[in-house]
Amino acid sequence: MIKKSVEEALVIMPGSTIGVLGGGQLGRMLALAGRHMGYRFVTLDPIENSPCGQVADQQIVADYCDEQAAKQLAQLSDVITYEFENVDASVADMLMTESYVPQGSKLLYTTQHRLREKRAIEAAGVRVAPYEEIADLAQLRAAIGRLGTPCILKTATGGYDGKGQWVIRSLDEAEAAYTELSRAKTELVLEQFVRFERELSVIAARSPRGEVKAFPVSENIHVDNILHLSIVPARTTEAIRQKAEQLAAQIAASLDVVGLIAVEMFLTAEGELYVNELAPRPHNSGHYTMEACRTSQFEQHIRAICNLPLGSTELLTPVVMVNLLGQHVGPLLEWLSVQTAEAAGLSVKIHLYGKQEAKVQRKMGHLNLLTNDIDQALQWVEQTQIWAREMSKI
Repeated sequence: MIKKSVEEALVIMPGSTIGVLGGGQLGRMLALAGRHMGYRFVTLDPIENSPCGQVADQQIVADYCDEQAAKQLAQLSDVITYEFENVDASVADMLMTESYVPQGSKLLYTTQHRLREKRAIEAAGVRVAPYEEIADLAQLRAAIGRLGTPCILKTATGGYDGKGQWVIRSLDEAEAAYTELSRAKTELVLEQFVRFERELSVIAARSPRGEVKAFPVSENIHVDNILHLSIVPARTTEAIRQKAEQLAAQIAASLDVVGLIAVEMFLTAEGELYVNELAPRPHNSGHYTMEACRTSQFEQHIRAICNLPLGSTELLTPVVMVNLLGQHVGPLLEWLSVQTAEAAGLSVKIHLYGKQEAKVQRKMGHLNLLTNDIDQALQWVEQTQIWAREMSKI
């Protein structure tokens, strides 16, 4: 089911098997989107009955570093993708010799390391917050003097949802921050704190033939370093939204992305945009696309890695995406049990990920609130009391 396009890039046709490194919720939603298009799926994940494994044709239960398991995945797949960026780049390299991995390993290598990532963003002609590489405590103290406080010390590798970082508010905190984060045995980077007005993100897609499309800008609200809400359209000017989409497309083209790349940005009160982080995969802030856009981020990723024409990214309706963490599942189910009708002008779309245990702060699902009135949707989130703790911190 593999054909050549006129550009001589592989086209993976429906009916082929897509291998997914990782069995989490992003892989699950990829498989569900791809099944509608006629693709089959096999996933590799160390946890039996993983979210992706529940909907795939087959799951290989093994560690990501298990080369024999990775080779088995390659043998079963016409094309391989990954659903999270912490895949060992050496395993991706090996898979490239055994199968077809259009995303390659170079982008993984770049985005797995904050310093390499920042340099790649700058090479694309896009701004990041001022930063310095930190090799020792003396260098950290000197860099704090230059960048000022508050500033943020981060590990160059690992870290997500706020892990692997320390907000330094005075020079007196330098030693404690360095002692704690240097335990990771990786390079450290100090970033100047950007006094932002809003956090934005754009999901862009690029195919091997070079077609690039960006989804509408999402405005993101985090609580305890975990995404709580995504609001689309972002509550800013059309000029800012267009600029953010253009920057994401610029980065996708510069980095030769295949598939999706999520570009997280800070918007300052002066209207300046700074890129904060990249993620070379589907992204939590793109879940709104599942009902609110003509093409979801998951279908778009399938189209991109298979070298099919990219779908329309047109926004069909305003939307608020709200995350469901472990502590929200019980209240949501209780709310569902007593509801007789949806509120006028609001359509609530529920997505649960099939995870076995609802742990506090663990991502268990999300809701897409389709609405003609963003304020109404935000009011609904506050009034249902499911997210009372999060809304009290906004």
